[in-house]
Amino acid sequence: MGSRKTLGGNSRLGGSATRRLGRRSSATPGRSSQLTVRVAGDRVRLPLSAGRVRRVVRAVWSAEGRAAEPPSRQADVSIVFVGPARMRLLNRAWKRHDRATDVLAFTLHSPGGGLTGEVYICAAIARAAAREHGVPAQEELVRLVVHGTLHLLGYDHPESAARTRSPMWRRQERFVEALA
Repeated sequence: MGSRKTLGGNSRLGGSATRRLGRRSSATPGRSSQLTVRVAGDRVRLPLSAGRVRRVVRAVWSAEGRAAEPPSRQADVSIVFVGPARMRLLNRAWKRHDRATDVLAFTLHSPGGGLTGEVYICAAIARAAAREHGVPAQEELVRLVVHGTLHLLGYDHPESAARTRSPMWRRQERFVEALA
């Protein structure tokens, strides 16, 4: 799985990519007093409903104690579904890996404690992984939403095969069991 990167002021994305990519977006962003969740497809259909994606992100956010933070700690999260070509470009630009991956997460923390996060998910890679592991594609897609959200919240894992034994991975699988 992809990993978290922190965007600096001079990011290659030039600000929130969710505002400038030509793609379909859900009509009403999910919003609570501290968390806004946007769901979009970058030239691809949404493989999960926007409502389901929002529920998964909010469940992880809430379980991790972030929902109880003061309003000054606003979080703006975008979950963007992309095709393999777009994912390959993002992975090459940010991780120097010239191949598509299943999920990438980017976090920008504001000085006041707020957070802007973008999670990019490649449904085509997720479907292939689901077939390989013998799980439903919808479960794998929920797994990637959870995985990306945990990265936004600061969790990380080794890049090796040991990642499946990491605390983050175990936490992720508990969420997937409850939410998929």
